[in-house]
Amino acid sequence: MVGAEDNPVQANGGHQYAQRLEHKAEALEGKKEKHMPHKEKKESSQPAGGVDETPIPSAPPGYTVKFSFHRATGLPFADINSLSSDPYILAQLNTKIPTRNKQDPNLRWRTPTIRRSVDPVWNSEWIVANVPQSGFALKARIYDEDPADHDDRLGNVHVHLDHLTENWEGIKEQSYKIKKRMGSKRAYFLRGCAAMFNRNIKMSGDLVISVECLGRTETDHGGQLYTVGPCNWSRHVSPMIGRLAGTKEPGKEGETEKYGFQSTQIQLAGPVPSSLYHRYVEFKPFVSGMFTSNSLRGWILNRALHKQHSRIYNYDRSTVYGSFPEPSRDMTLQFLDLVHFDQGGRIYTYVITLDGQWRFTETGKEFGIDLLSKHTMHSDVNIYIAYSGEFFIRRLKHPHQSPDNQPTHPPVEIDGGPPSKEPVKDPEYYSLVIDNDSGTYRPSNKLLPDLKKFMQHQLPGLKIVTLDCQGDQEKMDKWKGEQRERKKAEGSGRVVIQDDGSSISSSEASDLEDQERVLQGQPKTGKKQRLEEKMHMRKQAEQRGQDAPGEAVNGEPLNEKTVGAAASSETGQNAVS
Repeated sequence: MVGAEDNPVQANGGHQYAQRLEHKAEALEGKKEKHMPHKEKKESSQPAGGVDETPIPSAPPGYTVKFSFHRATGLPFADINSLSSDPYILAQLNTKIPTRNKQDPNLRWRTPTIRRSVDPVWNSEWIVANVPQSGFALKARIYDEDPADHDDRLGNVHVHLDHLTENWEGIKEQSYKIKKRMGSKRAYFLRGCAAMFNRNIKMSGDLVISVECLGRTETDHGGQLYTVGPCNWSRHVSPMIGRLAGTKEPGKEGETEKYGFQSTQIQLAGPVPSSLYHRYVEFKPFVSGMFTSNSLRGWILNRALHKQHSRIYNYDRSTVYGSFPEPSRDMTLQFLDLVHFDQGGRIYTYVITLDGQWRFTETGKEFGIDLLSKHTMHSDVNIYIAYSGEFFIRRLKHPHQSPDNQPTHPPVEIDGGPPSKEPVKDPEYYSLVIDNDSGTYRPSNKLLPDLKKFMQHQLPGLKIVTLDCQGDQEKMDKWKGEQRERKKAEGSGRVVIQDDGSSISSSEASDLEDQERVLQGQPKTGKKQRLEEKMHMRKQAEQRGQDAPGEAVNGEPLNEKTVGAAASSETGQNAVS
């Protein structure tokens, strides 16, 4: 056999081929040297993330559809003590409309929780715009609320529609069998045991749903599926987190202060402006794994943040629900009430999701509060959000003048604690100062006008002031400094908690108060004072028509005689000492 080196033609051809490869490699290297320095400089100065200009997928305007979740019957027993459940529905709507990115969160809706019922009645509505002509797939998952543990799933219902028109007759209070396959085995076991002794108890439950087409959606972006309304809101207060963070309720005259940490969620009326679209910023190597769970460390952080979010934005018997059909002046007043108007010098950390859910809690430089106010936690580790930052409320002395040049009113200097007068119940006297101070998503300052216009529509009557955390840093630091000074003057940050105290027992609250008094060098609360406080709570509960506490300290019955005996006992002990 003749080798290549012995064949002149083959050797010459191989040499030419090698030369061509060498010239091609040199050309590619030249292109690399030409373009890579600029790219490396760009990547080093600006990490990936922030505002995303990916356009909304092109699609014709869809239809506005109203989903009504009326009631359920025959749910299983999730609580063995009461032989009942605390059910709520978590609905998810899927369509064939492509999303801007694969990581966009699903469109979801949660109903309020119905307490101690296996035949709950919600009558909760969800209005969604731009549902396409190709129809939808609605998944309604029924859960039992368990704030101390994970929520048990009680079953699923699926509603499919392959073709939607403006003249579609809709679905009117149709009953769907609840699928038990994904339900809690323990709950259905209890239901089965009860069915063995009572023939009237059935193993299968039903969910009654209505679906109505309200007509064409008036929009230029048919590819944006969004929630129109209603504008539901919820407020959850955690006494234990409040104790750790040092936040208390304002406290009315003659009443003792209570610990509580408040988290609030408000569903804003869609659509969210398409320009408000931000991705997390990869400012550290571990950040990407934290959001995508593509590494062991990232998976652990992701799970921890999901759990922290569920603890902060928890639901239990103290959670308060409300709803408005659309943005209104009453909704603005409710928002001001949720943030306690201008009292306490509070600063809040917020996130607005792609579907317009506004989540926020109080924040601050204190370790406990700052730890709980990361934007990653507020977004529930969502890769994409609409906007994020901080906000606070300023009260205006002159409601018809620009809020930019007005000092906060009343002035910062308040002697002896918070103002004694109730705040003015008029949105015209307040301004919402909202910024883009978020290192996680780094919202663009160029989109602050879009945010301002959106918030003006959501909160009629309230003046909206936007600040850029970099361009307006001097003004932002000045105003936030005034808020912190007000907080110091009026006492530590405090939030309202429910009077029923269902999240924490009165004895636990008394123990926490005693611990604080001991640390401050003060004596513990006496038995008589504890009983008097509980008697006061009992009278308040009776006036509201609620269940009053039936026992006092150490299991003694709560009545005037108990209080008198405690007073005599303390008097005798003091005389002996």
